[in-house]
Amino acid sequence: MKLTTKDLCLTALFTAIVFVMTFVPKIPIPLGYAHLGDAAVLLAVVLLGRKQGAVAGAVGSALADLIGGFALWIVPTLLIKYIMAWIFGILYKSNHNSFVINGGNLTAIFLGLVWMVAAYTIFGAVLYDSIEAGLSSTPGLALKALLNAIIFLILVKPLQKISL
Repeated sequence: MKLTTKDLCLTALFTAIVFVMTFVPKIPIPLGYAHLGDAAVLLAVVLLGRKQGAVAGAVGSALADLIGGFALWIVPTLLIKYIMAWIFGILYKSNHNSFVINGGNLTAIFLGLVWMVAAYTIFGAVLYDSIEAGLSSTPGLALKALLNAIIFLILVKPLQKISL
């Protein structure tokens, strides 16, 4: 696949969107806050394709860690978000280039986000040398995943009508 100037620009744009949606909104939830970055990652995959969406999602999320003062999490975030987008991108099916809400696509969302929750839990346990520290983040990560799935499902249909 040849990367065109348009592809490069759209990937950069979605990298910025993922960054902003991860860095800016701070939605209070039990045990911390949530952001909307994961919804933006899923949208990037649907609108740009699996490869470009995964790159935009991973880099945008990692930049939010860098700018937000969480440098320890940059490499784990790159891996986690790239694989999350890849899982979703492999499993979701479009109907004439349109995302359809059905059991298979809901499963794709679910498995991508479950990977994200599990991976951050495991990396948290490793980075902080404490299983308890890793597990303590799991409820907040699960709530964040649910919020992002809902936001994605609300936004995907209207945003697909935009010609990229």
